[in-house]
Amino acid sequence: MSNNDPLIWQVDAFTDVPFGGNPAAICLVQEYPSDEWMQQLASEMNLSETAFLVPLADPAEYQLRWFTPSVEVDLCGHATLAAAHVLWEQDRVEDDVVIRFQTRSGELACSRSASGITLDFPAAPLSALDDSKLESQLKAAMGIQKAEVLRTPFDLLMITESRETVVDLQPDFSLLTAVPTRGVIVTAAEDDAEFDFVSRFFAPRCGIEEDPVTGSAHCCLAPYWAQRLGTNTLVGYQASGRGGVVRCEVVADRVRLTGSAVTVLEGRLKVAVAGG
Repeated sequence: MSNNDPLIWQVDAFTDVPFGGNPAAICLVQEYPSDEWMQQLASEMNLSETAFLVPLADPAEYQLRWFTPSVEVDLCGHATLAAAHVLWEQDRVEDDVVIRFQTRSGELACSRSASGITLDFPAAPLSALDDSKLESQLKAAMGIQKAEVLRTPFDLLMITESRETVVDLQPDFSLLTAVPTRGVIVTAAEDDAEFDFVSRFFAPRCGIEEDPVTGSAHCCLAPYWAQRLGTNTLVGYQASGRGGVVRCEVVADRVRLTGSAVTVLEGRLKVAVAGG
C-alpha cells in the first residue's frame, strides 16, 4: 500500500448516529482520474453518491464532483455535507474556516457550528408541469391520483394531502424508470410538532430506487413549504427506511441546509487510478 494511494471514507450524512441518514463515499485525489474510472468506483461503492475531492491552491477550497452508481449528477447535498465533514474531521481545514467547493452547480460554501454543518445551496425554482400525459404517467407509477405536481430544474415534485400517503408509498419502479426525470420527490405537511414537512425521494433512472436523505431535494422543498407555512426556518424529515433530518433556512434565492454526519469507514484504495 502506497502513501500515494487515494484515500476514501464512508460517511453517514444528515444523522448523528452510525447507520442512519444517507451514506456517501468520499474519495480524495490530487487530480481528477478519468470519468470512466470515477464511474467505476462509484458503481463499486454502490452508494447513492460517491464524491471526488481535488484540493486547490487555497487550503479551504476544493473541486467536487458527485457520481451515483450509474451517472454523474449536477448537485448532491448529503455527499457535500459528508465531504465537508471529512475535511474538518481529518484536520485538512480549520474548524472555523468556511469550505468552498467548486462544482457543476457553482461555488458551494459549507460552514460549521455547534448545531452542525450548514450547506449554502441555490434554491430550486418550481414551475407548473403543464404536461398532462407526463402527469398521468407519473401518478400511475407512484400509485397516487390526488396530488399537485410541479417541476424543478432537476426533478418532479408531488404534494400530497397526508403524511400517511408519503410514508406508505410503494412506487412501481418498472413504470417509474420510464418517467423522464432525474428523480421524484413526494411531500406532505408533517403532523409531528418536531417537523414541518415530510418527504421521500425516488431516482431509479440514476440507479437509486429510493434515496435515504436527499439534501438537493430540499432546495425546492424548503422554499415551497416556507411560502405555504409562512416561515423561512423549517425542519424536514425524510421518511426513508434509514430516515434523516434536514434543518432548512430560506434566504432570498439561497437555501441553507444543516445536518450532522458520522464517519463509519476509512481506508486507501489499492487499485490503479486511471488518468483523466
